Amino acid sequence: MNGSLEWIAAVGTMIAAGLIAADLGRRATGWGFVLFCAVAVTWIVSGLTSDALPIAAMNAILLLINAWGVWQYLLNPKNRKKIEKLEELEEEAERELEAEKA
Repeated sequence: MNGSLEWIAAVGTMIAAGLIAADLGRRATGWGFVLFCAVAVTWIVSGLTSDALPIAAMNAILLLINAWGVWQYLLNPKNRKKIEKLEELEEEAERELEAEKA
C-alpha cells in the first residue's frame, strides 16, 4: 500500500480536513465533506485491492458519516434556508464592523 492511489487519497484527505478546520463557512465545510466522500471511496478501493480490509471497512463507515455531512451542509432544504439567512446576517455584521472601524 504505497501507490499513487494512496497518495491521491492521502492528499485529498488532508485538503478536506483543512477545508473543514479552516471554518470558511458552511458551504466550504460542505465541500470538505464532499471531498471526504470522494477520498473515502478511493481508500475503499485501495483497501480492497491491496488486501487491507480494516482500511476499507473504516472508510466505508466514514463514507456514510461524511455523506451525512454533505446532506447537513449542502443538501438539506431546511438547513439551506438557515445557511442563506446566516450568510446574510454575517455579511451585515461584517459591514457594521467595518463601518465602526471607519
